[in-house]
Amino acid sequence: MFTLSAFADEIAPDPQVQIDVLKSCGVRHIEFRSILGTNVLALSDLQIQQFKSLLDKNGFKLSAIGSPIGKIRIDEPFEPHLTKFKRAIELCKVFETPNIRLFSYYPPQDMEWDDCGDYRREVLDRMWQKCRLAQKAGVRLLHENEHRIYGDAPERVVDLMSTVLNQFEEPPLFAVYDAANYVFCGYDPWDGWQKTKQWTRHFHIKDWKKGAQHGSLAGEGEGQISRVIADAVKMGYEGFATLEPHLLGGGPTGGVTGPELFPKAVESFKKILESAGAKYQ
Repeated sequence: MFTLSAFADEIAPDPQVQIDVLKSCGVRHIEFRSILGTNVLALSDLQIQQFKSLLDKNGFKLSAIGSPIGKIRIDEPFEPHLTKFKRAIELCKVFETPNIRLFSYYPPQDMEWDDCGDYRREVLDRMWQKCRLAQKAGVRLLHENEHRIYGDAPERVVDLMSTVLNQFEEPPLFAVYDAANYVFCGYDPWDGWQKTKQWTRHFHIKDWKKGAQHGSLAGEGEGQISRVIADAVKMGYEGFATLEPHLLGGGPTGGVTGPELFPKAVESFKKILESAGAKYQ
C-alpha cells in the first residue's frame, strides 16, 4: 500500500493554498519542508502551532519532517547542527509523525567525495550520533540520495546503511529512494534501486532527463519509475510516496511546481501505481 504525500511548498508558500490543491488531488499527507518561505526548523513555536491547527482542521497529517539536517559541509561545526536535529525530533512529537528526512553531508569546499575518503569516518560518526538520539526518542531517520552529499551514489548509500545499522539491533535509519536524483547525478536509477531497495522505506517521486533544468512528469523522464514501482509492488511495499515534481525547477532548498501543474504530477503518478497493480490512498 502506497500512501501519497507531497512536498506542498512546491505548490505555493501559503499553507492554505497547499492544502486546497492537495485536497483536490486526493492527497492528505504533507512532507513538511517549509511554509511562508521559511524552513520548518526555523519556524517559531506559534507558527508551528498555527500550522498544526490548520492540518487538524482539514484532516491532514505529515509523512515526515522534511528537514535539511545533513545539508552542510562535513567540515562545518556539528554541535549547532545537532541542536537543529533535536528541534526536528521535538516536531515529530508535535505533529505525531515518526519520520525525519535527512542527508549525509556535503564534502569540504572545492572537494569531491572520491577525493576525501578521510571524512568518511566523520560522516558515519555524525550519523551514529543522530541514530542514537532518534532511537531513544522513538523516531526513525530517512536518508535521501541528494546531489553531492555522501550518499548520492548507490555504493555510498550501501556503505552508509550497512555500516551504521551494524551498530543497532533495531534499525533507526532507512533509505529514501529518489530516482531523479540518481539521474541528475549521473547514476543508473535501476542500479540504485537494486542496490538500496532492502533499506528503502520511503519514496520521493520526481522524474528527470539528463541535462534538464527541471523535472518531468513521473514516467516521462529517465528515472525508470514505472519499473521501480512495479518491483516495489512485487516486494509488498508499505509506506509513503511523496510527490516532489520540480516541474518548474529546483535547487538545494527545494523546488517549484505550482498550483496548476501539481495536480498533473499527482495524476501521472497515480497512473503508474494503477498500471503496477498497486493499492494506494
